[in-house]
Amino acid sequence: MSVTLSPARLRVSHGLGFRVVAVAFATALAFSTVPTPLYALYQQRDGFPAFLVTVVFAAYAAGVMLSLFLAGHVSDWLGRRRVLLAGLLAEALSAALFLLWPDVPGLIVARLISGAGIGVITATATAHLSELRAPALTATVVNAGGLALGPLVGGVFARYAGEPLSTPFAVFLVVLLLEAIAVSLVPETVERREERPAYRPQRLSLPPSSRGEFAGAAIGAFAAFALSGLFMALAPALLAHELHEPSRLLAGLAPFTMLGSAALAQVAFSRLGTRPQLRSGYVLMGTGLVLLTGSAFTASLPLFFAASVLAGAGFGLGFRASVGTVAALADDLARGEVLAALFLAAYAGLVLPVLLVGLAMLFAPGAVVLAGFAVLELALLGWSARRTAQRRV
Repeated sequence: MSVTLSPARLRVSHGLGFRVVAVAFATALAFSTVPTPLYALYQQRDGFPAFLVTVVFAAYAAGVMLSLFLAGHVSDWLGRRRVLLAGLLAEALSAALFLLWPDVPGLIVARLISGAGIGVITATATAHLSELRAPALTATVVNAGGLALGPLVGGVFARYAGEPLSTPFAVFLVVLLLEAIAVSLVPETVERREERPAYRPQRLSLPPSSRGEFAGAAIGAFAAFALSGLFMALAPALLAHELHEPSRLLAGLAPFTMLGSAALAQVAFSRLGTRPQLRSGYVLMGTGLVLLTGSAFTASLPLFFAASVLAGAGFGLGFRASVGTVAALADDLARGEVLAALFLAAYAGLVLPVLLVGLAMLFAPGAVVLAGFAVLELALLGWSARRTAQRRV
């Protein structure tokens, strides 16, 4: 029986609760990436430069980081359901702002709030799914799959909707509010403490012997998210200026291909051990970076999408290995906190690298900027691989 009535309120079973949380998690992540192919329409409407797109995108990443630092860990003592519900309502508020305040300042505020919601949702839903007896693979697949769907949905709206800058946000506003109601019915998996601990910002609580392992995983996650941020923030500009392909549908298809490949790789190689996944992920990301740079120099669309597939598969495997390793380092009382620290490092990869790439493209050809980005990314991946060489299987 999937629904029970307690004296306090209606509750669904753990099995149905798992599905509700997974769908809500995926929807929130999809909403966070739906603006990707729409940025070019805002540029066309308002005439602002491409660098401002990276500023809007960085506002989202900054919101995620701020949220993870201030609140990513509080579900360990406030409860998963309550914090997840707050995050979904923040996403709904962001959707409303896109509808009511569609100018550049409004876009920045809306993305900042969306990032704040995603920050608490990511750490909380990841822990909640694992505690609802979901397979360990589920959270990372939902993460990559949800992020992948957003640009595709946005690209379809950009191509076919009569009001592409309002219709997707109206749809997501309704869906997010309905899912917030559903999440309010899922089981709680954290026992409320009799004495609530004094509030403090995020900190890393790991034994000293585990910190090197955590640092290697965190740097790898940083590099992986920097690569995904490149596709989510700048794929439309790269396609339009370097490959001479201004299609809005292609602008949404590129990040969808990259992030969709991440989800598929996680499923296809789910039986692979942590170390093989890490090595395969880093090799695939490195190969994708080389091909991506080559596509910019040769203006080759097939090479660009081949790069997105390989880089995405590498992103999925590398990030899943990082999450699995870090989750194993934490005890039950601090799992949300430690996962929040990992996601804090990962989302930092969406801020500085993307801003620097966007700024550099104002002064240098995109192909040259991509080559420099690839060199730095390969260096980070190499460093992470050395730090995690002794990682347990």
